[in-house]
Amino acid sequence: VWKGFQYAQAMLFAIEEINNSTDILPGISLGYKLYDACVFIARGVTVALALLIHLSRQKRLLRIVLCCQVLYNFVLGYKLFFCFFQISHLATCACLSDKTKYPSFLRTIPSDYYQSRALAQLVKYFGWTWVGAIRINNDYGNNGMATFIETAQQLGICLEYSLSVLRTDPPHKIVKIVDIIKASTSKVIVTFLSPTELYMIIQELSHHNLTGYQWVGTEAWIFDFQTAAMDRYHILDGAIGLSIPKVRVSGMREFILDVKPLNSSSDELFTEFWETLFSCKFTLSMSSAGNQRECTGHEDVTEVQNSFTDMSLMPLFYNVYKGVYAVAHALHNVLSCNKTCNNKVQLDPFTHIKEVNFKTKEGDEVYFNENGDPAAKYEIINWQPTENGIVDFVTVGLHDASLPVPLSVCNNKCPPGTRKVLKKGKPVCCYDCLRCAEGEISNATDSVTCMRCDPEFWSNERRDSCIKKEEEFLSYEEIMGALLTAASLFGTCMTAVVAFIFFRYRQTPVVRANNSELSFLLLFSLTLCFLCSLTFIGRPSEWSCMLRHTAFGITFVLCISCVLGKTIVVLMAFRATLPGSDVMKWFGPAQQKLSVLGFTLIQVLICILWLTINPPFPSKNLLLYNDKIIIECALGSAAGFWAVLGYIGLLAMLCFILAFLARKLPDNFNEAKFITFSMLIFCAVWITFIPAYVSSPGKFSVAVEIFAILASSFGLLICIFIPKCYIILLKPEKNTKKHMMGKGGPKLF
Repeated sequence: VWKGFQYAQAMLFAIEEINNSTDILPGISLGYKLYDACVFIARGVTVALALLIHLSRQKRLLRIVLCCQVLYNFVLGYKLFFCFFQISHLATCACLSDKTKYPSFLRTIPSDYYQSRALAQLVKYFGWTWVGAIRINNDYGNNGMATFIETAQQLGICLEYSLSVLRTDPPHKIVKIVDIIKASTSKVIVTFLSPTELYMIIQELSHHNLTGYQWVGTEAWIFDFQTAAMDRYHILDGAIGLSIPKVRVSGMREFILDVKPLNSSSDELFTEFWETLFSCKFTLSMSSAGNQRECTGHEDVTEVQNSFTDMSLMPLFYNVYKGVYAVAHALHNVLSCNKTCNNKVQLDPFTHIKEVNFKTKEGDEVYFNENGDPAAKYEIINWQPTENGIVDFVTVGLHDASLPVPLSVCNNKCPPGTRKVLKKGKPVCCYDCLRCAEGEISNATDSVTCMRCDPEFWSNERRDSCIKKEEEFLSYEEIMGALLTAASLFGTCMTAVVAFIFFRYRQTPVVRANNSELSFLLLFSLTLCFLCSLTFIGRPSEWSCMLRHTAFGITFVLCISCVLGKTIVVLMAFRATLPGSDVMKWFGPAQQKLSVLGFTLIQVLICILWLTINPPFPSKNLLLYNDKIIIECALGSAAGFWAVLGYIGLLAMLCFILAFLARKLPDNFNEAKFITFSMLIFCAVWITFIPAYVSSPGKFSVAVEIFAILASSFGLLICIFIPKCYIILLKPEKNTKKHMMGKGGPKLF
């Protein structure tokens, strides 16, 4: 009941020391205004709003608040103090270290983050690997226990149960908690509780005479004499936990106990305080005269044994003391930067208060880290019962979170991307960390296995996550695709130019002597051959896959059929020069056209059967590359593809043989020579194509096929038509009927 008064006295003690000092804030006096939240949420909000109104009316007031636990829990949580700076002596919740949510909060008591980790290390030190846990159901308990559990799991400690409790819980919930403890096999109970919640549990445990448990506690109750006094059945005997280090501040105890000056400042407050402290009355009524003694006002405070004279909370009083001094040092630094004390200058104390670093008169260093927290130091307290039944709080160890903890492990933890492999002949604590194989990952520390990625995914460089494979196909945007596209368009344009020249000079002997109708049909088919190569470029689709192979097969048969027709015409023409020969009537223009149509229809029939039975289709090749997906056109029926290609090869070989036989016929411009060269190039290209196509991976097989189409098309165009264009444009004197007939030449006109 006296804690609030004691905290206030500790603050006044520090203010009085500072005001009497010549080293800090010389010539400046600090003042104060006290607000009491009375441990109630509603009153805490009320006094916080009153303080805000008061501060908003002060134009040059240093807006720093020394706030106690209830004020920070229920007011700070509603973000009412964001424009002010708070220093707490009691708020330990690790959540307050988050500067994105609480940018203006500082404290002189360590964060529970360090206490939780220290508790886990303490449990591990004693070899307790099977424990239970109970927490208060608020930020203090939930956040503190969450950090403890996380650290405990890393240290190999297992939890049998984790329970929550709040002082407003109905009795049946407390009974349920006790039933869980009774039914459990663990004998160590780790707690994040306030004294009130702890008392509710041990009171119920005492009804069942449940002793013999090892209790592990936090600073909230481990050094609390009142908790020890309430434990009449010694449920908590042997408890161990962490406490704020004990400290002695010279002069503070005497100042707190010196309440006489209160009489001169507030007669009403002094009277109420004195009567409560000594259980007396200054003015006795007739009804109470026999039950209470009369106060004299000269009673000795040092002779009273109650919670007011109990100085066990001196570490917390010291936290208040350090908070006041931190404010004073920050203000001193601000004023040192502004020695003129210009009233128009806006003070910025928070920048300085975060950077304060000083030593108290007791020699302790005070500073705040980037989260506004002090150095975390704890005493390890053990409850040791004495012969007279009173618990003795014995300090059995120290914990300083600022000091590095020595590691003693056979191996460091295996990071994500690796897996543990036990060393042969070594204990299980010793292992190697092997990197996961390609296509496998591990995304957890100390993983014992690596997981294989799905077929369309692959492991990243660190082997800790699966990433989607890159899709690859021959596209217009890449250099190879762009060059092939340019070559195709160039061939198309070149064919169009040749066709224009032939049309322009269609009445000349060179054009007429070489069967102009078949020549134009051949040029048309070459144009289609050049253009069909474009269907092989770009992302394969269902229609493009069917179109590319069938268009290629039909246009090339049309092309070879025209060349074959021209070759036959040359042979028949020389046969016609023999006496009595009428062979030309059997292979006139109509027969030539029918032969081209017939050869082409056979290929059309093959393509129709291919598309009907098992057509080409787009597919994803996942096997060729580990880290890529090849988007390609599957042949569907391989027999259909090789039938199309084989038929083209058959016609080409037939054409080559016939042209070869006619290569030495005695005319001045024997077209069979040029057809022979063109067919030689054509066959060489496609014979080379087969092994290159089969062995080329991914998009390169498509590029090989396009190259073969373009090379054979250019071979036909150049060998058959360029010599004629040369005569037409550059040697017109040779473009005559007489020159074309020559000695022994055939009758081609």
